[in-house]
Amino acid sequence: MKLVILDGEKITSKEQLHRHLAWNLDLPEWYGNNLDALYDCLTDIRERTGIHVFNKDALYENLGPMAHGLLRVLQDAAEENPELHVEM
Repeated sequence: MKLVILDGEKITSKEQLHRHLAWNLDLPEWYGNNLDALYDCLTDIRERTGIHVFNKDALYENLGPMAHGLLRVLQDAAEENPELHVEM
C-alpha cells in the first residue's frame, strides 16, 4: 500500500500542498492543482493508497478555508474509491 503523510505543520501554502500531493501520489501531468482535479485523481487511483492527515489545526491555520475543502475532498474521494483510505 502506498502511504502519504499530510502534516498540517509542514504544509504552509496551497501551492506547497498541491506539490506535495502531486509528488507523493504520483498524480498525472494534467493535474490542475485545485481541489476539483484532486478529487478526480483520487477517485481514479487503482492501487491501495492511504492518506494520513496529522495536525489538522495547523492545516486550518496555514490554509484557511481551503483546509475544510481539502478534508471534504479527501473524505468524499475515499467514500467513492475503495482503494483510497483516509485517516485523520
